[in-house]
Amino acid sequence: MREARFRDHFWSTDLTSTVGYDSIIQHLNDGRKNCKEFEDFLKERAIIEEKYGKELINLSKKKPCGQTELNTLKRSLDVFKQQIDNVGQGHIQLAQTLREEAKKMEDFREKQKLHRKKIELIMEAIHKNRNLQYKKTMELGSLTGFALPPWHQAKRLYEQRCRDKDEAEQAVHRNANLVTQKQQEKLFLKLAQTKSALEDTDRSYQQSVTTMEKIREEWQNEHIKACEFFETQECERINYFRNALWLHVNQLSLGCVQNDEKYEEIRKSLEMCSIEKDVDFFVNLRKTGSLAPAPVVYENYYNAQRNVTPARSPAPVPISRRGPLPTPTSAPGEPDYATVDGYSLVHF
Repeated sequence: MREARFRDHFWSTDLTSTVGYDSIIQHLNDGRKNCKEFEDFLKERAIIEEKYGKELINLSKKKPCGQTELNTLKRSLDVFKQQIDNVGQGHIQLAQTLREEAKKMEDFREKQKLHRKKIELIMEAIHKNRNLQYKKTMELGSLTGFALPPWHQAKRLYEQRCRDKDEAEQAVHRNANLVTQKQQEKLFLKLAQTKSALEDTDRSYQQSVTTMEKIREEWQNEHIKACEFFETQECERINYFRNALWLHVNQLSLGCVQNDEKYEEIRKSLEMCSIEKDVDFFVNLRKTGSLAPAPVVYENYYNAQRNVTPARSPAPVPISRRGPLPTPTSAPGEPDYATVDGYSLVHF
């Protein structure tokens, strides 16, 4: 169970600060960028796979490879070239699959961006309204009298009216026995005016604070909703990204398995290749005769003239220019089968 939540850890004691919100948005933008990078990686890999596949197909179709071989070895070579062509086709299909996965990642990324934009617009508006009201309520500025709007500089004006009332009360008490009746009336009139002004500014200030508090509560609620929404999006993004990587690796593994199946067909075909059969096949196809030329004999012209009856030439005797090939034997310590990475070369 996860304990750390966006809504609990991205605040600031400064009412007008957006540092927590900005930190979340920056992280989400980075996540979106990372998805785009993986998307581009898949596209580049697709280009490589497609190019490699086409090159393999061209190689199998255009490059001669034992084209004059006969019989079983020829069939093995035909299987070899066909399976190499199939491997090339597999890489081209993998390239198309990777492009489809890249498109899915792009769609996911854009969908998240679209949904997040709605929340960002709401938060942008509420931040603007909050900051404006805070400025109206708390901003310091010069006082120009009662003509100011009731909400403008409410706190500062309220504090000033409090000081004015206090000064008026002090003036009345201080000058109670030192001024004339008319001057006392003026002091009391001024005190009454400051009290009245204070009451007005007090109400204005309270109204401004009430409005500010409503805006603050609204912003706080929206901030919590935004944090929860952004956290959900981040969880979805990590899950989608992780699954996309998993799927990509599975696709590569599947391609290797399929390629190995194609290569196994080549190995099976080579197992059916028979040296004896291919030699016999060649002999029967191209044989030119079984008799060797007769021995060359010296004939004396004069001896031939004396012999009225020509002598019969002896019957030709087949001869062999060389003896039969010795039976191959393995050298001491040499295995009957040579291996290359676990695959056998069959010795007949």
